[in-house]
Amino acid sequence: MQQAPLPRLRTGIPGFDVLVGGGLIEGTSIIIQGRPGSGKTILANQIAFHHASQGGRVLCATVLAEPHERLFQFLSTLSFFDRERVGVDIQYVSAFDTLRSGGLAAVVALLRREIIRHRATLMLVDGLLTARGAAETALDTKMFVAELQGHAAFAGCGVLFLTSALLDDGSPEHTMVDGVVELAEQIGVARSSRWLTLRKTRGTAAIGGRHEFEIGADGVVVHPRLEALLGFSPEAAEMSNPTPEELTAELAADRRTPRVNVAIEGFDHLLGGGLPCGSGTLIASPSGGGKTLASLCFLAGSTLAEPGLMVGFFEPPVRLVRKGEAVGLPIARLAGSGALRFLHCGLAVRSIDAIGHEILTAVFDYGIKRIVIDSAGALFRIASNPGRVVEFFFALTSVLRQRGVTVLTTWETPDMTGSTSTAVISTDAASGAQGGLWSSQIYSSCDNLLSVHFDDRGGVLRRILRVQKMRDSHYDPQQRELQIASDGLRLVTTAAL
Repeated sequence: MQQAPLPRLRTGIPGFDVLVGGGLIEGTSIIIQGRPGSGKTILANQIAFHHASQGGRVLCATVLAEPHERLFQFLSTLSFFDRERVGVDIQYVSAFDTLRSGGLAAVVALLRREIIRHRATLMLVDGLLTARGAAETALDTKMFVAELQGHAAFAGCGVLFLTSALLDDGSPEHTMVDGVVELAEQIGVARSSRWLTLRKTRGTAAIGGRHEFEIGADGVVVHPRLEALLGFSPEAAEMSNPTPEELTAELAADRRTPRVNVAIEGFDHLLGGGLPCGSGTLIASPSGGGKTLASLCFLAGSTLAEPGLMVGFFEPPVRLVRKGEAVGLPIARLAGSGALRFLHCGLAVRSIDAIGHEILTAVFDYGIKRIVIDSAGALFRIASNPGRVVEFFFALTSVLRQRGVTVLTTWETPDMTGSTSTAVISTDAASGAQGGLWSSQIYSSCDNLLSVHFDDRGGVLRRILRVQKMRDSHYDPQQRELQIASDGLRLVTTAAL
């Protein structure tokens, strides 16, 4: 007999509820831990104000010496803070003096009265570390947490305990509560990263591991690790494990894949009619090889019915428009009509998961059918953990492929001249010593691989394009010269080749 799902408390934190199966279980007790400045207070108060906006009543209790007015001053800079709710459906109570005069037992008695008086359905207790310091033994700490939980549960009230101590799994507090959320910050050279980890989740299937989050004008936004989120999705599991009937129907269907045209003269002929619709293509070349221009030629086929998206890290949209117009591509017109959109990410602002979610949001909202990622090397630069970029990239492109989106990704190689094979396997300068391994894994995750290298034989520098592979498709293996002129790009066969 299937049991009814447990009622959930929606937190209102973008990206958080999906990690915990739709929200916190009502009446649950959670520890939010992290060093000072990690975002605990913002996270907890954001949950509190969202809960109040949904008709709940919140009691915010602190055993810290900091006055509430100082807290309100900082919270007022965030959009979720509503001063009119303070004193109405959100009550702030200080238990600091009570702790000093009567100890933990007096604090429990005070909070029990306040829960009943305000008919609270959610309680925040800030300063668990202070309470722990006031306890004479570990048993006292355990009794303090247990008694607060008991009184809150009797009243139908959930509890969020906040502490700046990084408690271990065997601490008295951890053993008593239903869940533990840990916040941390990693200081990097280009940018700092904030991480949220679900250390304990009782009674719910959660997406574990570290997930990056950001704090902005609207408060906390969590970006679940894309590969973990998609692997956790029931829809993804169904798509990866077809039934025998579905597999038979798939094989019996007409599998002639439609082609996507690219505005480079001779390109579609080289690839047997164009890029297969819904495929992933990587074009690798050194700087100046024409990767970005080729990408714009691909996006030049975007329409209102099948829009395109340019995801860039180095060149802003205005520069890309000018670059396209310089070779006769109607990039400005396409952008003005809405057939082509730009997502300029930069290198030091967003996490790769934030970028991945923005790409998928654009696909869902606008029906994007052509995407350029310029370039994959930038993902390694901005990733806090470059080792997971390959898994992230594979997960992202897999979802796009399932939705019939054709993806073109660029990759910069350091070789200016040399054979095509040398250009392909070279280590990307942005990826460090691991670049060779990562690049080969990125290549293997793509359906099609194109490479461009320079050839200076005869005293003339030429760009040479070659199709390295096309999965499940015919193509012309003959390499071509890629010529760039004011009236467009073209592939030609020359005697030098």
